[in-house]
Amino acid sequence: MVLLAKDIMDSSILAVDEATDALSCAKAMVAARKGYAVVTHGGPKKVAAIVTEWDFLDKIVARGADPSRVPVREIASPNPQSCSPETPTDEVVTTMANLGIRRIVVRSGDQVVGIITTKHILASFRLYIDKLSSEIAGYQTSTTPLG
Repeated sequence: MVLLAKDIMDSSILAVDEATDALSCAKAMVAARKGYAVVTHGGPKKVAAIVTEWDFLDKIVARGADPSRVPVREIASPNPQSCSPETPTDEVVTTMANLGIRRIVVRSGDQVVGIITTKHILASFRLYIDKLSSEIAGYQTSTTPLG
């Protein structure tokens, strides 16, 4: 049983236009309970960047900037790392660990179809391990000789 990116991704993506001010973006992130927003350019599916809570801390709060005067494109990380929906989760995890990132965009061609966060990975792997444990327990019970 191999888990794929599409099996663990969150398809409810928070997206904001690159011209959105950082304060409005932060409010949208809070309302959606997301630690990120995908930043778009030229349409809702044209991903230009990703902005995370760390970007707000580093580039707004720590610098004393006025978030209502800073376009989100100025604090976002361009060209976010992505994978296809068919990418095995072990490859997703390896990529995220090697790059030191907590989120990866899932794309089908040029279209964003989801996002995977470390939270999704942990929750999905727990379910996966529980299922495997149940299958192993069932196998052990069925192969135990009767006394």
